[in-house]
Amino acid sequence: MNQPAPTPASHPGSVELQDLITETLRDGSAEDIVSIDLTGKSSIADCMIIASGRSTRHVGALAERLSLALKHSGAPRLAIEGERQADWVLVDVGDVIVHLFREETRLFYNLEKMWSALPADTGTGA
Repeated sequence: MNQPAPTPASHPGSVELQDLITETLRDGSAEDIVSIDLTGKSSIADCMIIASGRSTRHVGALAERLSLALKHSGAPRLAIEGERQADWVLVDVGDVIVHLFREETRLFYNLEKMWSALPADTGTGA
């Protein structure tokens, strides 16, 4: 029996999104790409990906490239904030949150330290 071909409307899962995002950022020459597992740390997403661009123009280009790749992949959700200034662009893809920074802005906010330092178990108890 022949198997039906996968439908183009199928949406990538969290791991596939992470791979697509990382590959797209690498292809756009993003710098210092870091992935942070948010499992057990936050209910907003499964993963946070942080990357830097060399300038506001580069950050904006990375955001545009990523937006097109995600739309083409059929990502079920896509919201982008900060494209106009392109100092810090937030791309919310549901299970994955992407932060694109100029290097100086990234150093100032230091999200890697803040999110990596959170304990995986956020329950009460000492």
